[in-house]
Amino acid sequence: MIRRFTVQAILAAGLLSQFARAQSLLQKASAVAGPRANPYADNECSVAAGAKLFRRECVGCHGEAGRGVGRPHTPPLATPFVRKANPGTLFWILQNGSASHRMPSFSQLPEQQRWQIITYLQSLK
Repeated sequence: MIRRFTVQAILAAGLLSQFARAQSLLQKASAVAGPRANPYADNECSVAAGAKLFRRECVGCHGEAGRGVGRPHTPPLATPFVRKANPGTLFWILQNGSASHRMPSFSQLPEQQRWQIITYLQSLK
């Protein structure tokens, strides 16, 4: 019983640490990224396109539906922090990447596709 509790506590601490990293990256990026509106927000076709792009580009590190895969420095994205983030901040992160989180830049993707990924991420529950 104690051993099971210890494993659950360790897993919970790991998830909290990942959430804190996600919030920290969003805070750092928001300091340099300007507020921007997502031109594809709440567009169901963009959510579907973003989901397809996410599966192709992001699922290897961030897991199916952004729930994470337990990799160090790679936070889950299906969180309130991401859902409520300024779209301009998320766009900046996709465009520039993050060395501290070992995330590459996705500036090679057309701007529309980056916005579609953001639309999908902010639709996740």
